[in-house]
Amino acid sequence: MPITRLNHAVLYVRDARRSAAFYTEVLGFVVRHDVGDGKAIFLRSAESDNDHDLGLFSVGDQVGGSQAGSGTVGLYHLAWQVDTLDELDRLRGVLAERGALVGASDHGATKSLYARDPDGLEFEVMWAVPPDLLDESAESVQIAPLDLDREKRRYGATTVSTG
Repeated sequence: MPITRLNHAVLYVRDARRSAAFYTEVLGFVVRHDVGDGKAIFLRSAESDNDHDLGLFSVGDQVGGSQAGSGTVGLYHLAWQVDTLDELDRLRGVLAERGALVGASDHGATKSLYARDPDGLEFEVMWAVPPDLLDESAESVQIAPLDLDREKRRYGATTVSTG
């Protein structure tokens, strides 16, 4: 049988409690389980029916930062999807306020923000253009600057992504 979807991701972080606070405060995850007095914390998106969507394992402050992509192979980022461009815009403000926002790109079929968590691990927050609204320009693979105001005018600020 083929894979049907990604069920959850697990990250090694310096302090699972600090990272859990970031992901709950910024992205709205909720804590499902705290195992071993903060050694491992499992979070779930408020809209998810998974047991957990993100696991965080504490490895301590003595470890170095990830060298993935610059000194080692490894995971580049995880992408969390939001339902509307209004929500993506709201999160842009939250991420910027926290000093976590590092970029924003228009990929045609997706509109994406890039940010870093307290350990510098990069993640993406994205909105996917609904399939019935895709046209040639949205289906082309691209990396262009994201103009959220223009995209809200084009697709509607509250249009729900089904992708």
